[in-house]
Amino acid sequence: MIAKVEYALPRTYPEQEGIDSSALLHFVEALEREIHELHSFMLLRHGRVIAEGWWSPYHHEEPHLLFSVSKSFTSSAVGLAVAEGRFSIDDRVLSFFPDERPTEVSDFLAAMSVRHLLTMTTGHAEDTWPHQVERPDGNWIKAFLNVPVLHAPGTHFLYNTGASYMLAAIVQKMTGMKLIDYLQPRLFAPLGIQQATWQESPQGIAMGGYGLSLKTEDLARFGQLYLQKGMWDGHQILPEAWVEAATSALVSNGNRTEQNDYSQGYGYQFWRCQHGAYQASGVFGQICIVMPEQEAVLAFTGGIDVFESVYLLNLVWTLLLPLMGSEPLAENPVFQDTLAKKLSSLTLAPVQGQAASPIASQLSGRTYRVDSNALNIETIALNFTVSGCTVTVKTPDGEETFPCDYGVWRQGHTKLFNNLWLSDDPTPVVASGAWTTEDSFTMVVRLHETPFFHTLVYHFIEDELLLEIRINVTLESSKPLLLSAQPELSVI
Repeated sequence: MIAKVEYALPRTYPEQEGIDSSALLHFVEALEREIHELHSFMLLRHGRVIAEGWWSPYHHEEPHLLFSVSKSFTSSAVGLAVAEGRFSIDDRVLSFFPDERPTEVSDFLAAMSVRHLLTMTTGHAEDTWPHQVERPDGNWIKAFLNVPVLHAPGTHFLYNTGASYMLAAIVQKMTGMKLIDYLQPRLFAPLGIQQATWQESPQGIAMGGYGLSLKTEDLARFGQLYLQKGMWDGHQILPEAWVEAATSALVSNGNRTEQNDYSQGYGYQFWRCQHGAYQASGVFGQICIVMPEQEAVLAFTGGIDVFESVYLLNLVWTLLLPLMGSEPLAENPVFQDTLAKKLSSLTLAPVQGQAASPIASQLSGRTYRVDSNALNIETIALNFTVSGCTVTVKTPDGEETFPCDYGVWRQGHTKLFNNLWLSDDPTPVVASGAWTTEDSFTMVVRLHETPFFHTLVYHFIEDELLLEIRINVTLESSKPLLLSAQPELSVI
């Protein structure tokens, strides 16, 4: 049914694992109809892949930024280090960083342990993350330790990405290895996970709370490892006791009687869910759900907002969970084929519109000088051809050109949106464009190893250009960025 790849998980038909293909098709159609920016999903049952799909232009061989799913991998590194005797979860946080110790240490800060970092019960009244990333000298450890601790550790749940960073810092301090290097022989290699990357702080420490990029199948393997209580291919990769503790409701994070998957309890950087499940969860639709009672794992990547993420989980519980029978079903070749065709044809459509405009030839090649703006664009020029458009942008860092085509996605690279990252490297993108009115050209630029895409609408108003830029999802203001520009050179 599906081509084999190196290190691939075994594939089989849904019926062999107790799920009817026609009902599973209904679930996939609901995903496509109701969740508007999924990038991929993979469903495992009994350790075998029974359904998988990528919405073009996203692809199975591409990594995807996982945001807070990273926290669950950081927790796993802590579990491995504890098992090796590197430190204990009851060790005090201050004991690892004597050089960053504040001048005045409160009793609450002194009492904070690794356990409190793991369970998001550090005692802080606010996430320490903004204080860390905004610290001028780049010492994120010192920034964390200087944020007031207003509650007794262990008594107050607060989702705190800064706590996850501190776990990464502790692992690096006590093992002498960066988090990704420590995990490579202990977790990634045994699971067949290749080419993992993890963004780092100015201190050269993995972000811990986010920044990990993996392929969808790698994420599914991780979920399967936890479903198997840390066992993989006959070897105990993670201690079973750690897996049990990490995925238990160790602390309360809300009213568990509510039908809310983010109030069912929290473990060691894992969320408990409804129906006896748990998840590694990242913002914008990066999710790995483990369903022990059904022996199933479900992995998603996407670029969806918080409300759609909640709705996505509800679709899982209402449409998918009831399908999981306990015995194999009779083969259903017709719907197996229909499901396979649906999964292989998932797509996010390119920009819809016209490939030409009466004014295109007049504007092609014209350079516009852009007013002061957050992206530091100095000049911009569009060159229109019969097949598409190339955009040339000049910033203080230099000049770059990337293409977009009509009716298809075109690959390229750009640094234009690097304000999202702590990286100076060009970001892989795919772009598509079309004339949406006679004097407006719309371009979508997908940062296709991330949840993000930018919609750029070029409004040509007489001799001037007004550029409107919107991002699909953000944790900050979603207000469009408006750039005004005037012609720099006339076209002869």
